[in-house]
This record gives sequence, structure tokens and C-alpha cells, in this order.
Amino acid sequence: MASTIPDPYPDTHGDAHETPTPTDRAGRIEVHGIDHIPERERHGRPRELFSVWAAANVNYLSLVVGGALVLMGLSLWQALAVIVVGNLFWVLTGLLAVSGPASGTPSEVITRAMYGIRGNRVNNAVTGWMISVCYFALNLAAAAIAAFSLVERAGIPTNSGVRIAVVVVIAALTLTISVYGHAMIVKLYLPITLALTAAFAVVAFHVLGHTDFGYRPAEPLTGTDLWGTLVAGVTLIASGPLSYTTSADFSRYLPRATSAKAVVGWTAFGSFLPSVIVCSLGAFAATAVDMTDPQTGLETILPDWFTPVFLLALVLGTISINALTAYSAGLALQAVGIRIRRSLSVIVDGIVAVSLTLYALLVSNFLDTVSNVLQLTVVLLGPSMAVYATDILLRRNRYDGLALTDETPDSPFWYTAGVNWAGALALTTGTATAALCVNTLYTGPLAHALGGVDLALPAGMIVASTVYATLVRRSRGGLGTETRG
Repeated sequence: MASTIPDPYPDTHGDAHETPTPTDRAGRIEVHGIDHIPERERHGRPRELFSVWAAANVNYLSLVVGGALVLMGLSLWQALAVIVVGNLFWVLTGLLAVSGPASGTPSEVITRAMYGIRGNRVNNAVTGWMISVCYFALNLAAAAIAAFSLVERAGIPTNSGVRIAVVVVIAALTLTISVYGHAMIVKLYLPITLALTAAFAVVAFHVLGHTDFGYRPAEPLTGTDLWGTLVAGVTLIASGPLSYTTSADFSRYLPRATSAKAVVGWTAFGSFLPSVIVCSLGAFAATAVDMTDPQTGLETILPDWFTPVFLLALVLGTISINALTAYSAGLALQAVGIRIRRSLSVIVDGIVAVSLTLYALLVSNFLDTVSNVLQLTVVLLGPSMAVYATDILLRRNRYDGLALTDETPDSPFWYTAGVNWAGALALTTGTATAALCVNTLYTGPLAHALGGVDLALPAGMIVASTVYATLVRRSRGGLGTETRG
């Protein structure tokens, strides 16, 4: 197993005994981008990660997804089981976060170890930047829908011009947090978590009072249809944690000696707990109201005085998750090779996301867009996370942060012509396997042979992990010591 593979490039560049310098401070635009964070600038404790991830997971999209499970034909208890199983994938998000303190670099740089300097630019362009911007747009659309109702309550008609203005304002608030960066996120997200918890506690009180705990659909699913829906539901829920292959972005300022178990635990628990609760509220509500329009449905069981508070909470929660997404997308744009300051890269991401959001709101059906995008991205995100997690285990989470920032042919992560073919082939093979098994926008041949059961998530991850581990072990330099070409 992993213990048989040497670590040829231990990070000997730390300076743990130097006095910390206040370069990462709330209210000051973060100066670091994808560069290495020296040990003297590391600070904080892993428990800070709880509020970062908790604030990001109390959001409107989780309500939508939880309600969608019941709309798909599941009973309440089947939906709750799916919610718990799907959210267990947050453990993988926590696992990936341990590479941040180990290297002092963000995920977008750490993945050079898996794909090589040049190969990782392609990986960041697709898995890092493009998918992050798509999620930014989806969440921005969700926040905008809640904000539209607030505007209407103020007596302002929501014509196209008003809608555009609302989207731009929400995006501006989100990008402000992302531009100020890591320290601002850490400082703001604890009070945001507390505020959102209070608001959703009121929601829970009223939703639970109307919930039909014995709910079963008029025509319960059985056989292949049931299993297909259960697997599709897990995939839908798991798409959330799988979208955060960037969790090291928010842990990289922690001292290198930080407990890996604590990083995994606080990241995973901070994500799992609120996501399970909010998704479950969506499922509970779906037994009492029409969740094809979640916002309108929930307003029928909430007191009138609380509705504006609820809508503001939805907007705030979505801003929280999108600030993380925009932050990582900005780092991904830098890692692609574009020489641009992190703060400017975040603004570029925002402009693209606003354009996609306006399309989603003004042209397409929002709920269908959410379901299709979340399920389809798993085809790529599942294998991507599997390769990353496998590399951490094989390497025993030992990364040389300074070596990872070296983009020259002399870099130990240059591999062959700038590409680590073990990672490239593993990701390609895993994605191809998942594509054969998917059943969402289209039905793959393997899904068709299984009667429509979508096994894209487990199949893609298992194949990607197996191929990567096999190729790395067969290559003496698979972890960064190959002959450079």
C-alpha cells in the first residue's frame, strides 16, 4: 500500500519557528494567489474550517435538491436515506483539504503532482475553472430568485431590467468577499453561520409542523425503477461535495503541523451537518407543499412576517457558497497559466457567471438546469476527486510546496513533456467509464443495459482510482521522479 512508496521530495523549506506576519488579514485584500504560503505566515486552527463550510451549506440549492428527491418518486424515508448517503462524500472533501497545510499551496497547484505542469493547466481549465463558474451561475440564479420575491414585496415589478440589476448586485456582494479573500472568509463565516442557523431553525419549526412523516407516493417505485432513482438521488446529493476538489484552498494557511484528522473532521462535519439538515428540510417540505416552486411553496407554511427574513437568509447563504466558488475559480484561472492578479481573476469569473445566470433565468428552466448540470458534472468530478484522494494516500500527504510552484522543465513535477500520463490516463479512463454509465441528459450504453440505472458515480471513481494507483506503482517516478522530457 502507500507505505511502500518513498517520498523523494520532502518539504524542507518550512520555517515554523519564525514569528507570523499579518499578511492574511480581514479587511485587507489577500496578496497571495497560487504561490506558496511560507510557514511564518501560516496561522489559525482547523476548527475555523467548520464555520467556513457550514455557512456555505445552508443555502437555497440544498432545499431545492432535497425537495427534488421526493418529486422524483421517493418516499420520505427513502429520500432521507439518500440525503445521508450522498452527503457522506463530504469526507472526501475533508480528505483533500489535508493537502493544503501539507503543501502551503491551493488545490489548483497541488494537482500538478497528479497531472504534471502542462497537464494540470488543462485540468484547471475544465475541472477547476469551467465547472466552478457553472456552479457560481447556478447558485447566483438561486439567490436571484429569492431576491426577486423581496423586490416584488417592496412593490417593484421584476421586469428584465430589474432582474439584471438584482443579479449584478448579488454578484457584486459575492465578489467583494472573494476579492478580499481568505481572511475575510474566515472572519465573516462564523457570524453568517450563526445567523443562518437561527433563520433555518424557524423554517424547521414550521416545516416539521406540516410534515407527513409517513409520506409515500401514490404509486411507490419498485424494482429497477426504485434502484435507479435511489442511485440518481445519491448522485444528485453527492454532486455538491464532489464539486469541492478545491478544499485545500481554504486550509492552506494552517500551519504545516496541523492535525490532518482535525482538518478532515472539521471540514467534513462543517459540510455534512448543515447539508443534511437543509436537504432534509426540503424533503420534509415536499410532503406538505409543492416543491416544484420551493420558494412559493414554503411561503405558504411560513408566517408572513418571517418570509422576508427567510428570503434574505436564502440570499445570504447562497452568497456564502458562491464566495468560496468564486475564490477557487480565480485561483484556477491563475493556474491555467494566465498572468493575472487573483483579485482580477475573481472579477473575470464573476462577469462570466453573471452572463450564464441571466441566460438560466431569462431563457431556460431553472429546476431542470440544476438537476441536469449537477448530475452531468459528476461524470468528470467523481474521477477527478478519486485521482486526487488516491494521490494523497499514495504520497502519504507529503507535498513539497515550493517544488510544486516551479513550472520549469527542471521541476520534479514536469514528468514527460510537462504531463503526468498516470493522472491524465486515469482521469480520461474514469470519465469515459462514467460517461458510458450515465443516465441524465442522455443514456449511456451501460446504463441502458442496466435498465436505466445510473452507475456513473461509483464506476468513474473506482476506475480512475484503480488506474492511477496501478500506473503510479508501475512507474518508478510516478510520484514526481520520472525522467523529464
